[in-house]
Amino acid sequence: MENPLELTAGVRAQRAHMAFLAIGLACSLPVAGQTLDVWVHAGLGPERDAYTASIKAFNEAGRNLGGKAQAVLVPVPEVGYNEAVAKAAADGRLPCVLEFDGPNVAAYAAAGHLLPLENVQSLARIRNSMLTSLVRQGTVNGRLYSVAQYDSGLGLWGNRNMLNAAGVRIPARAGDGWTLTEFEDVLKRLKNAGVPSPLDMKFNYGVGEWFTYGLAPIVQGFGGDLIERRSMRSAQGVLNGPGAVKAMSALQSWIKAGYVDVMPKDDRAFIEGRSALSWVGHWVYKDYKQALGDNLVLMPLPRFGVRPVVGSGSWNFGIAASCKEPQLAIRFIEHLMSSAEVLRVTDVNGAVPGTGVAMAFSRHYGPTGELRLYADQLMSGQAQVRPASPDYPAITAEFSNAVNRIARGADPQQTLNQAVINIDRKIEKARAARP
Repeated sequence: MENPLELTAGVRAQRAHMAFLAIGLACSLPVAGQTLDVWVHAGLGPERDAYTASIKAFNEAGRNLGGKAQAVLVPVPEVGYNEAVAKAAADGRLPCVLEFDGPNVAAYAAAGHLLPLENVQSLARIRNSMLTSLVRQGTVNGRLYSVAQYDSGLGLWGNRNMLNAAGVRIPARAGDGWTLTEFEDVLKRLKNAGVPSPLDMKFNYGVGEWFTYGLAPIVQGFGGDLIERRSMRSAQGVLNGPGAVKAMSALQSWIKAGYVDVMPKDDRAFIEGRSALSWVGHWVYKDYKQALGDNLVLMPLPRFGVRPVVGSGSWNFGIAASCKEPQLAIRFIEHLMSSAEVLRVTDVNGAVPGTGVAMAFSRHYGPTGELRLYADQLMSGQAQVRPASPDYPAITAEFSNAVNRIARGADPQQTLNQAVINIDRKIEKARAARP
């Protein structure tokens, strides 16, 4: 007979969840023959396996109580996912439950694709348990449209030996990052010590969402932003204001000094020691740990202005407004947001658990976990979610292109001015076309 004291926290949470789910399903057994399509982006294999197991657990709990409803997993390629959602909406065939990237919540809500969740009483507990950054991500005009099992982390990975050899301070706590002066001194010291490109900023990811997620916090740290957030109607004065120009000028100076390689030959600069610092998220942890072992250190982002800013947000779930079985969809969302299911997926994708309870059980993000810093940055209010605007696709495209041009030598002020003109023009055009 198994000893319950020897069961892992994950197993205990899973069994408690199954008991809770059984009670919930017993209160409202689904009608025989119901099916619930669930769209997820087709990412890495282990993540797909986690969702397959999650759906199996949901279906088995229902069958054990005599129910015949089945949730069906539908993996959709991540490339072109937004286009697939738009086409399905136009054709009237959206699934009941769909996953989508955080920045797109506002666009889907504005188009009428999503069911508002803030008045669903059974989800109030889930909303209250989520990280505040995820609540902000899922809220548009005061209404909650999505929930998320996990958030993302952004920080500085460091090579401890290289940093010690350069004689620099290694910050360890959220909010204790280097100032701008310290940061630039660290880059200079590392360069003088013979590190070819001290700071890996993942330019190998290419022009796209990484520039907005990963580099917009520099603009925000200097006091700028992507758009004026009260009205969401203009980027004038924030994306081309003094703070944003100073931020992009600083980035350009790091590149010109040889601290950052904007044309890396691969994704191995940090692993192979060509860089001593890597400005990136939680998703590299396994590869970095395998390569550097105890020489790997995680540090907070620098404080460029009065406060540090980090990126946040990731994939989340909502219910289609056209769903014919909303109560079953709500029960499935409750299932996904249980601690057991949150831990199931974050154990394989390495992301920050989206609820406080799940985080307490997490081996990586618990109080003594090696990745706890990512969670501390989010929970201390440093996270700046990407703008909850239906025009976000235009905002991120223009900002990413501006960063790319500035990184290759274009004048920061002129480039940002043009980005603002383009963004504002697209916003006005889109607003005029909306019903």
